[in-house]
Amino acid sequence: MKKTKAFRLGDLQLRIMKVLWEHPDATVADVLAALGPNADLAYTTIATMLRKMEERGLVAHRVDGRSFLYHAAVGEAEISHGMTSHLVDRLFEGSLADVVSHLLTTREVSRDELRELEKLIAAKKKQL
Repeated sequence: MKKTKAFRLGDLQLRIMKVLWEHPDATVADVLAALGPNADLAYTTIATMLRKMEERGLVAHRVDGRSFLYHAAVGEAEISHGMTSHLVDRLFEGSLADVVSHLLTTREVSRDELRELEKLIAAKKKQL
């Protein structure tokens, strides 16, 4: 099985990726606007972050006139899988049971969520 690259993203990087997943071909100004007025970030901060993210292979751009239009080069599922796998491996030594136990004891869980978890477990058991 192919090993997925585990991208580690900071908070701002993840927020930028979410913008680009929803709005491909965004300029720096578009990304800044999508982050919202409360983001308290400078245009140059977003431009620098996009350039660094491009160097890491997370985003890419194309030129349209005088504008750089950025888009995500890595899909949401790949980022989610990589970050989740990294978390499970680092904090819980790869144990899914420990992750679930931790979440069930530290978070509020509704009956509906528990039913959904039971369905997921039952479906996985059928696959084995």
